[in-house]
Amino acid sequence: MKKPERGGTRGQGEGGRLREGPAPELVAAAFGREIADAPILYRGLSLADFAHVLMLIDVGVIPKDPGAQLLQLLLDLHALPLDDFPLDANLEDVYSNREAWVKKRDEAVAGWLGAGRPRREPATIAYRMAVRERLLDLAGAIVSVGEALVAQAADNVDTVVPDYTYLQPATPTSLAHYLLAFTYPLLRDAERLRAAFARTNQCPGGIGNINGSRLPLDRRSLGDLLGFDDVVSNTRDAMWQVDQPIEVVSLALQHLLHLDRLAEDLQIWNTQEFAMVELADRHARISMIMPQKKNPYALAYVRGITGSVMGRLVSMTAVAKTPSGQMDNRIFALGEVPRTLDDTTATTRLMAGVVAGLRFDRELMRERAGQGFTSATDLAELVMQAEGLSYRQAHRLVGLAVRLTLEADREANVVSRSSLEAAAREVLGRPLTIAEEALQGLADPAEIVGTRRGVGGAAAEPVNQMMDECRSALADHEQWRRDTSARIQAREERLLELARERAAPKRG
Repeated sequence: MKKPERGGTRGQGEGGRLREGPAPELVAAAFGREIADAPILYRGLSLADFAHVLMLIDVGVIPKDPGAQLLQLLLDLHALPLDDFPLDANLEDVYSNREAWVKKRDEAVAGWLGAGRPRREPATIAYRMAVRERLLDLAGAIVSVGEALVAQAADNVDTVVPDYTYLQPATPTSLAHYLLAFTYPLLRDAERLRAAFARTNQCPGGIGNINGSRLPLDRRSLGDLLGFDDVVSNTRDAMWQVDQPIEVVSLALQHLLHLDRLAEDLQIWNTQEFAMVELADRHARISMIMPQKKNPYALAYVRGITGSVMGRLVSMTAVAKTPSGQMDNRIFALGEVPRTLDDTTATTRLMAGVVAGLRFDRELMRERAGQGFTSATDLAELVMQAEGLSYRQAHRLVGLAVRLTLEADREANVVSRSSLEAAAREVLGRPLTIAEEALQGLADPAEIVGTRRGVGGAAAEPVNQMMDECRSALADHEQWRRDTSARIQAREERLLELARERAAPKRG
């Protein structure tokens, strides 16, 4: 890191406000952090500079000739890879480094770059561009894991599994129905993402000095050049919206929590005690000391990153708790929010691969679906209807029958007729009139699942309807992502074309 110097862009020396350069400890602590975000912000800063200069030329703030020369220097800088750019933390941030680079080549021309905008404006624009790009990437990843779940569901419409509550057998269901229960939250994640994208894709540029500018800045033209759909209405609000990073990290966390719940279930099902599912080898990791181990590492990672993002959400809310005019706290979001989206997208794509590679023990699942008195709810409803009881009476009767059955046989999985009759005598004071053949229909878990024919139920017909609904919604979200990405890319390419068309020819 270079030794602090006088001059530069700090306003010190040369008649500026400060007499001395930044302290080494300030450079190391604060400026170094801002410089570390260069890989995230660099391209957006470049595009923001192009749009700002073009707009200033169009409104007559920058004369045509110096404007053309400035555009050419910015094109030269844009072509310079970040790895070849001499970033210097003594110059405070990436924007100031870029300005210093232009100033070194033509100081007079460089002086126009800051006209009509504060230091933080281009970084805020670059941040929003980085976030919108990553939101679109995350949208695609959400679609991929949703498609993987629907594909597995389609292969397991008739696969009967035990549904668990409190990790205890509750009722038989279909594996397809279980998997679709994780698909619908993903659709809500996608809807939340699109709403957050709409709020993010508003241009904060052209604000002047917080309350606007005496210069004839064209904010809408600036936003259009950069591919934004609208502008942030209030110039002070545009400086830093504390809710924006909180919203984005929150939606990432909500989405990860949905993946985490599935990952936790699968990790339990993957144990030797459950043994109902196995991860593909490519998503597992061996133990370096225990040769027999195949650890579901991918699932553990999903659970870990969810906890990490939970902490980042707390961090974003904490740094937002400042007076409204203190804008520098945004530096903690400029890199943290995009990195959170990168982590979330990578984790989502990992989970899509995990789901696609799952191998289920269908025979064992079907066997387990009939164990643990999973037909008890249906038995209570059958008794209620056949005997003209309230459900609470039938619930009490069947609960007692389960206890009596277990007292007679700890290995039993279904209520015996003798225990049912004994319970009826205690609860009702009379024997049951329900026919034995009516009870036989409860012996097969698949038949129980087949009775769930209502909207959203586990029977084949509603499951197939839900799969069609999910496929349609996922396709819609993917089409939105593609259309939006193409529109933004076209705007950015047009911005570069305009800069090239209006730049001064290179000298010599």
